[in-house]
Amino acid sequence: MKTKEYVKELKTKSIEELNGDLEAAKKELFNLKFQNATNQLENTGRITVVRKNIARIQTAITEKQNA
Repeated sequence: MKTKEYVKELKTKSIEELNGDLEAAKKELFNLKFQNATNQLENTGRITVVRKNIARIQTAITEKQNA
């Protein structure tokens, strides 16, 4: 999914849905880091993508709370 489409999708979700997405993304990041440490991860660029998605989700949550 493209970045702009992903951000638009985040803006349409409720805070509860965003918190669920945030939790899932953090679990995925943990698993990716674990795989990287044990040399099982082939696509290390995925870690960067997930970290940026976590930041996007947190930004969307903050925007909704301040609105």
